Amino acid sequence: MREDIIALSRKEIKKLRIIHMVMDGCMIQEKAGELLGLSGRQVRRIIKKVKQQGDEGIRHGNRGRGSPRKMSKVYEDRVIHVIKERYRDFGPTLASEKLLESEGIRISKEKLRQVMLDQGIWQRKRRRRKIHPWRQRKEYLGEMVQMDGSHHDWLEGRGPQLVLMGYIDDATNRFFGRFYDYEGVYPAMDTLERYIRLYGVPVSLYLDKHSTYKTTRQPSVDELLRGQSAATQFERACREVGTKVIHAHSPQAKGRIERVFATLQDRLVKEMRLAGVNTIKEANEFLEYYLPKHNERFAKEQLKERDLHQSLPKGVNLYEIFCLRAPRTINNGYIIRWKGRRFLIHNATIAMRRRKVEVREHFDSKITIKFNGRYLKFQEVLESKPLKIQQKKEPVKGKVSKKGKYIPPPDHPWRRHNPKLHHNRYLERV
Repeated sequence: MREDIIALSRKEIKKLRIIHMVMDGCMIQEKAGELLGLSGRQVRRIIKKVKQQGDEGIRHGNRGRGSPRKMSKVYEDRVIHVIKERYRDFGPTLASEKLLESEGIRISKEKLRQVMLDQGIWQRKRRRRKIHPWRQRKEYLGEMVQMDGSHHDWLEGRGPQLVLMGYIDDATNRFFGRFYDYEGVYPAMDTLERYIRLYGVPVSLYLDKHSTYKTTRQPSVDELLRGQSAATQFERACREVGTKVIHAHSPQAKGRIERVFATLQDRLVKEMRLAGVNTIKEANEFLEYYLPKHNERFAKEQLKERDLHQSLPKGVNLYEIFCLRAPRTINNGYIIRWKGRRFLIHNATIAMRRRKVEVREHFDSKITIKFNGRYLKFQEVLESKPLKIQQKKEPVKGKVSKKGKYIPPPDHPWRRHNPKLHHNRYLERV
């Protein structure tokens, strides 16, 4: 009885019913092909197979057979051995890329995912997604560039803690970055200057409210007279090169730079481990080699073909812009104070007393002073430290303890006449 049972799917049962209708003359082959989504030739082939094999002929011929493209056990064991030895903490996508690039082993990421799951090398990461408003990408290259710093153990303990200062174009996902020891004014200005020299001045920068990029102080008198709000050194430099600064109110608002940092914290860390990168210099050199491949892998096509990056106008000196600048007053002795240092102005006139000058400190430790559009000559005045006279310390006299009232002992000669009385008074006092 069990040999007469044929296991068919619902789709095959439907197909068999229509084929029987054609064989019984109740339906023409053209109509059957229309219902089944098959050509007339395929319908005739199925009819012939059913006539030869019976209803079992409706089943696909490869059912129950192994796939000819199935990975052999030897090949799978080799893949598992290499993964466990060199790429244990790699994800399936990155591991499949490295196997092909470094080991010459070709395997799809989905097959490798199944192998790694079966061996317990990798586990699915189920993340609870938070819903945030979606924003359409900008249409043009250079219309908006998202910027941020990523604090992470990039060298996995082999070297110092580093910060990756990164820039990603909102329209194309093109990434630019560089490693520094910290996130501050110099790394921000240095990376922006390098970005401008490489691609041009972007229309706007989208960044967070880090103290380097946004200040909480009140505007100065000069800023109020110019109708400007209080700005950091970085905002002032961006204003001078002609790029607009936009501050994000949450990390999710600049999600593209956050996501690329998550990708780099997975991929770039492992790539630098394989390359034996241990110092900040080696990390920056490796980054120049790695970023072109990263951009080729993850870049998007822009919606409209135009680059809005602006070239620098003639006469604009980035060295004079990307520095620390602040106004100072010339005192009556023609001296300017800057961060605890004193500078004496050469060839100063009486009219320059109590006048404002602009002091500029560059990141190569050079200092310049500008007054009415011209540079002043000056020299640093080194203050001599006051001589500390060591006073002779007098020996501290010990405290004189105050003597208590003297109580004679019981055997004192003074108590001879009435020793019992004096002895009782002595005990009461004690």
